[in-house]
Amino acid sequence: MKNKHVERDRSFAIKLMRDLVVPTFVLDAACHVIIWNRACERLTGVAAKDVIGTREHWRAFYDAPRPCLADLVAQGRTGEISEHYATFDKTGDSASGFHAQNWCVMPQLGHQYYLAIDAGPIYGAEGELIAVVETLRDMTEQKQAQTALERLASSDGLTGIANRRSFDEKLDHEWLRARRDKTPLALLLLDVDHFKLFNDRYGHQAGDDCLRRIAQCAAAIVLRPGDLVARYGGEEFAVVLPSIDADGALRVAQRVREAVRGLAIPHADSAFGVVTVSVGVACVVPSLDTGHEVLVKAADTALYQAKHAGRDQVAVEPLLQATKPAAQMPPL
Repeated sequence: MKNKHVERDRSFAIKLMRDLVVPTFVLDAACHVIIWNRACERLTGVAAKDVIGTREHWRAFYDAPRPCLADLVAQGRTGEISEHYATFDKTGDSASGFHAQNWCVMPQLGHQYYLAIDAGPIYGAEGELIAVVETLRDMTEQKQAQTALERLASSDGLTGIANRRSFDEKLDHEWLRARRDKTPLALLLLDVDHFKLFNDRYGHQAGDDCLRRIAQCAAAIVLRPGDLVARYGGEEFAVVLPSIDADGALRVAQRVREAVRGLAIPHADSAFGVVTVSVGVACVVPSLDTGHEVLVKAADTALYQAKHAGRDQVAVEPLLQATKPAAQMPPL
């Protein structure tokens, strides 16, 4: 009679899991799929008959072999979770399982989902691992909304490029990396020449349009994925260029300067007849006893030199001088 009750309870548990509205699959201790419920079929586009009894469940989520969260729990490889999931944590103690979030390519459906994943072990009376249950939640819309909000928070409202906050974070990150790797880091500071006169003559709406065009122009020149073009403040822009020497940074600066002049935005109060920018360039291999402020000061000093040399020019603060505090310059 006891065996009948056990079998009845087992059948009920299996039926309950199969009919759950939450996408769920279960692996045995050897990572073979023993349950793949209907909600999981709908989420992944993979039928239960195609995965039950196999260890091929990864095919539902990825286009190349890699462990799912349940695999790592079943195999006692939870120390590797960070290698596969950018976001993860324990759901309680180590016996309670783990929670993670991840983009999955979903090959059968042809598009990506961002999934919230929970994987928890089930143990027998003797403490042996019997199975691991993994449940899934589609968080794609929430993730996309979060990404959009983060993009808004990191973008300049007028020009659409990175804002000052993003610049500060990027510069700090790249400074630490360059210091660790002993590689050069360059910074360009751009200032629109005689911008106040431009605004006074053409109006603030034209001034805003001018800044937008310059921002997009600079962004089109600076193409490497690791580079950043940001609005530094007012009519100033900044460009962070990791892993580039002073000569390379100078070439980028000249291309940006020429491209802005090539926009041919009329500026009757400029000696050049069109809107131009002055650019300060600094490059340094960071050392342990300096912060990124020295790079900003060096680029600012170079920008001062470019403007006082006649504007529409690029000036470079030499690499060795970039590790010294720049002299305080009077305002332009």
